[in-house]
Amino acid sequence: MQVNMLKAKIHRATVTRVELDYEGSCAIDETLLEAAGILEYEQIHIYNINNGERFVTYAIRAERDSGVISVNGAAAHKASPGDLIIIAAYSRMDEADAKRHSPRLVYPDGDNRIERIAGHIPPQAA
Repeated sequence: MQVNMLKAKIHRATVTRVELDYEGSCAIDETLLEAAGILEYEQIHIYNINNGERFVTYAIRAERDSGVISVNGAAAHKASPGDLIIIAAYSRMDEADAKRHSPRLVYPDGDNRIERIAGHIPPQAA
């Protein structure tokens, strides 16, 4: 059996711009892409913390260390500069591999600079 698992997540990135008149996608600072292990043109899911919007697009590379998170094309209607978003990528794997799998989790600061990287989501406090 194959299952879809969280491959990578950039948690609470700040949208720096939106560009409606663009072919599509989400431009992400190359440093963040590499830290998360997300490839250029890989499908990503975006969850907007500010307004609850959820959408699927693909990642493109923005200039390294620029802090850019640009939501482009039709998706630009679903975000605004300053919004906090979660960017997630998923991977399909067999159940045995899934049991050993750890996602790459990247936590940027308010300027989209890497604050920390983890391999698991900490449990919620009761």
